Amino acid sequence: MKKIVQVILSVCFLFVFSGFKPREKKWEKPFSRLDSEIRKNSKAYETLGDATKTIGHRLTGSSNGAKAEEYAFKLLKSYGFSDVVYQPFEVEAWMRDTVTLSIAPGNSDNFRDVDVVALAHSPVDSKVQGEIVDVGNGLPEDFEAIKDKVKGRVVLANIGLKDAPGKKNLHRSEKTALAIQYGATGIIMVNGAPGNILLTGTASVTGAIISIPAVCISSESGDEVRKWLREEAPLEANIDMHNISKPIKARNVIATLKGNSDEKVIIGGHLDSWDLATGAIDNGIGSFAVMDIARAFRSLKVKPERTIQFVLFMGEEQGLLGSKHFVEQLKKTGGINKVSYMMNLDMTNDPSGANAFGRDDMTEFFTNVGTAIQKVDPEFKNELANRAGLHSDHQPFMLEGVPIAGLSGRLSPAVLQCYHADCDDFSLVDKQQLENTVRIGSMYLYALSMADKLSVSKLSDTATRDFLISQGLKQELELGKEWRWGK
Repeated sequence: MKKIVQVILSVCFLFVFSGFKPREKKWEKPFSRLDSEIRKNSKAYETLGDATKTIGHRLTGSSNGAKAEEYAFKLLKSYGFSDVVYQPFEVEAWMRDTVTLSIAPGNSDNFRDVDVVALAHSPVDSKVQGEIVDVGNGLPEDFEAIKDKVKGRVVLANIGLKDAPGKKNLHRSEKTALAIQYGATGIIMVNGAPGNILLTGTASVTGAIISIPAVCISSESGDEVRKWLREEAPLEANIDMHNISKPIKARNVIATLKGNSDEKVIIGGHLDSWDLATGAIDNGIGSFAVMDIARAFRSLKVKPERTIQFVLFMGEEQGLLGSKHFVEQLKKTGGINKVSYMMNLDMTNDPSGANAFGRDDMTEFFTNVGTAIQKVDPEFKNELANRAGLHSDHQPFMLEGVPIAGLSGRLSPAVLQCYHADCDDFSLVDKQQLENTVRIGSMYLYALSMADKLSVSKLSDTATRDFLISQGLKQELELGKEWRWGK
């Protein structure tokens, strides 16, 4: 009898002090199956290449955008999903037309043309002439330092940060909101990437048309303008633009893999892109990884505990339009309370670990999932991040208290400099790194959908407010007019 008791105590000791080894063992076999299936049969690189070739850009509301929605729908059907649906929505959407920028010394009419691209949600028609005032990085303290000089003028601001160690950057839309708040008549954004690259993207925090023109010039042009300011200030900027804003129809694409419960794990990525290139990186690598993860789950006949929805969002680039609509529909039906987790793949590439998005009570879970992945793929680094951020399709879910998961990966500087630019094409996509995203993403998704119990749940409204404050997001959300809790 004594010997039996000793054996039982030994087993208990091993269970308690071996962390999650039993669970790792539980996950090791399905992780190995996913790893093997994707290494042999991944279609992510092939289908993304085909889509960029046959469709081109995937601008929401355009004919190309509609073709992309149909492509995703048919692709998911071909992978064996019977439950694939369109989720249509109608919004006012912005499209670029023409824009020019010319600059001259204030005492001269010798204007020089500067290569420029309009930032989205700029006015439909705008002709502005005004003195240029440099606000550096365009942070609140930069505007406040020269607040008496901004009103009635055109501000010049960096998109990225320069010479600002330890500072937190703002989104271009938030810098535009500050320019409007301080009374500027226009804003010229300076791209940080070298190579005369022009960047586009929204300058609106709400997705609505803004009141001043917002444009982007290259890093090299920014250096020239600043040199000119030092030598011949004041400078006058002349911005002349015409854009299009009209009601459009778009569709999220949703494939559902039924689980044993009505709890849901949602994995999504935005299918849309800007129109300057094919959007292979932003967000072809994310959205086509989502679809390939769906393919692998169907191929292996995975039966999850929690229902999984694979969602391709449209309208992300124009203000998270598709994901906001998706969440609003969940709120109307009460389905938001059934969402256990949202996993977002936006420009996710070659993951080295997970991001727990500020939920401290999930760091152990993600670390142990990573440990299980390492048993299948010893090269996986299992690096854990734990920081929440904004400006992608996870945001509407996070604002409702839904826990968020992300993957931490890497893109080379040569690829990153083509963000939102005319060089974002399929030649930038690394086949092996894309397949790594599918492999690692599928394993984290499997764990989230199969875990007996997750240590987090949807936050209450008050707890959501406190969480967002703790993550340092209140000011950004106030600028974006998405802070609903008052002062």
